[in-house]
Parts: sequence; structure tokens; C-alpha cells
Amino acid sequence: MSSTPRSLLTLKRPVAQATGDATEERLHKVLANAGLGSRRMLEQRIAAGEILVNGQPAQTGSSVRAGDRVEVDRKQFVVATDHHEHAQVLMYHKPEGELTTRDDPEGRPTVFENLPHLNGSRWISVGRLDVNTTGLLLLTTDGELANALMHPSHELEREYLCRVHGEVPDEALEKLKAGVELEDGPARFDEIHVVSRGGSHCWFRVVLHEGRNREVRRLWDSLGFLVSRLKRIRYGNVELPRGLRPGQNETLAEDAVKGLRELAGAGPVQPTLTLKPVLNQRHTPRGVTEVRPAGNTPHAWTGVRHDEARELTAFDRVRPDDFSTRGKRRRGPPRGEVNGNVLKPDKPARKKQRKGRGVAPGQELPSVRTWFAGDKRPGGGRNRGGPDGGRNGRGPRRGGGRGGNGSSRG
Repeated sequence: MSSTPRSLLTLKRPVAQATGDATEERLHKVLANAGLGSRRMLEQRIAAGEILVNGQPAQTGSSVRAGDRVEVDRKQFVVATDHHEHAQVLMYHKPEGELTTRDDPEGRPTVFENLPHLNGSRWISVGRLDVNTTGLLLLTTDGELANALMHPSHELEREYLCRVHGEVPDEALEKLKAGVELEDGPARFDEIHVVSRGGSHCWFRVVLHEGRNREVRRLWDSLGFLVSRLKRIRYGNVELPRGLRPGQNETLAEDAVKGLRELAGAGPVQPTLTLKPVLNQRHTPRGVTEVRPAGNTPHAWTGVRHDEARELTAFDRVRPDDFSTRGKRRRGPPRGEVNGNVLKPDKPARKKQRKGRGVAPGQELPSVRTWFAGDKRPGGGRNRGGPDGGRNGRGPRRGGGRGGNGSSRG
């Protein structure tokens, strides 16, 4: 008789084959895409051991994948895959005086200070505009799209509106269209259109297919002309909206984003890794211990030294079992209660003593004279005689008082 094989009951499930996304990216790239700093600064922090991955200090050049836990400045994050179908593209009207950088050592304003906040990603600028150049600046959340838009091989057109000092002859315009030699190689304008000409300055619209550093200004400077104003009005197929004022931004529509991706030769949006913050994090201060005294007293103190202790009475209230006081209105906190959430404990209010008004010099009131019955009053009786028997030179009393020695009416 053959025995039937018996199967063991277990709660352990067999490990399935990994069918999910196994995308791996460098740690400093994921942190930078999450907006936690620049790649160079993050690489320095990783080398210093200030960033933890799964509870261990990260190594330089290490990679992460979805599900890893990252700790930065004692804040917990989880690496997650971003499956956005469409990348966000922002049109920003850059005003004069702003830098196209994230941090400026001199504290000057940057374009990133006026952009909308993003969760789990960051804005990447498509090219740069110098501090004195205004106009259209594209920013996106897709790094691949930004690289495709900036790559010289795609030759996307940039159109500028420039004001040049002085009179510009037609021969100079032909030279700029034919090409001149700059420090970093030959350069030229693909198109030059005259907007207006005057005695002191001229306006032109110029088009070129590359974005080298200060290329428009250097092209005019090679022939001895000074550009006093420069404004970018188009990048590829995206034009600066007329109603967009300096310092304002506008999101590009999805159809326009698709057309921009096709123009730049960028493929579909690839899933990338980003960071999601862990919610409801509670951090205990480092080097601080909590001691609860014995008994039923609802008090607790935390701190390393007694002078740095902090009372947590407001958080450790014990509900009283005596319900006789329920419904009674409490006049105020009991005397001697200390609240650890304020800088100084409450002190009983003192009544301010009202100061009397001062007396002008020479108008002081005379001192009060006191005497007892049977004693001789200082200064004599009612008729304090003077040298002439009067009232100290004031003459006799009018009418004569009761029992007095004054003269009666005649």
C-alpha cells in the first residue's frame, strides 16, 4: 500500500522571481534629482559618511534601487520608481539680475527661487542665460530631455532680440552671417533681421543653432559692437508668451512637450528613481535621556544636566479619577506650575504702583501739626500775637469767631 506524500504547512512563501523594475542609479544622482543638493556637494557628503543606506554609511560611487532606505540629516527616505508618463516643462521669463544657478556664494538672487515647489524631483534648466540677459528659460524635470535639448548635434534654434549701440553697416551683418573666429572656434548667425535702426542704437533679431557661453555678445564684440540689451524670445518650437511678465512662469502643455521631445530626438519618458519621505517620523534628540520619577506624579524631565532639564507636564497629563470637579470652570493654572513649552515660567502679575504727580518747586505743602488735649499748642492760641497784636501781619479776623477775642460788628 503506497503512502501518500504529506505536504508541510508553512507560512513561508516561496521567493518569486523578480518581475519588477530592477533599475539602479547612482546614489548621488538620485539625491540630486530629489532636490537635496548638487551632485558635487552630495559626493562630498557621501565620502564623509554623512549619508546612510539601509542603516550603513554609503560608499562613493554606490548605487541604489527601489526599496532601499536612505537617511540624510536624520530624515528617512525610501527609494521609489517614478513612472510619470509626461515630463514637466516650465517656461520662465527670466528678469535681469538673476543667476541661472542653484546657489550663489555672494547671495545674489537665482531663477530657482521663483519656481514652483516639487516633491521628489527638481527643476533642471535647459541651458543658461547670463545675469544681464532676459527672456525665455526652459526648465524640465526630465534630465534626458534637458540633455537632448542642449546637445549641439540636435542644432535647435535659439532666437534673440538684441540692441546694439551705434550704427551697424550692412557689411558687418554679412560678416556675422558668414562667420567669425572666436576663442573657442568659429561661430556665426544663421539669420539676422533688422527691426529698427537709429542714430544711437539698432535693434536686430538673430538666430543661431548652438548655445555657447555668451556667444551672441561675443559675436558682436568681435566686430567692435556693444550689446546693451539681449533677450531670448524662442527656443526650438517654444516661443516666449506675450502675457508672461518677468519673474513669472507658465507650464507647457502636454502636446507642446511631445512636439518638443520629437524635435530634440528624445525617446519616451524612462522610469527614474526618486525619494519618498517616510511619514510620521519621530526623532529623539541625541545625547538626551528621559527619566520618570517614581510615584503617581505626572511629571517627566529630560536632559543631560539639571540646568538643561525640560518639564513635559503638558504632554504627560494623567486624567484624574475624581469626577467631582468635572464641569467646573477652571480659573487658571495652579500656582507653582511650570510649563516646559515656554522660555520662562509664568509669574504672578504684580500690580503696578501708580506714581503720584510731582510738585513744582516752591509749592510744597506744609507739614501736619499734631497736639494732645491739655498741652500747649505750638505757636500760642488763636490770637497769635505779632509785634502789633495782629495775625502775623494779616490784620484782625473778620467777624470774630465763636469764643474768640476779635472785634464785633458795630
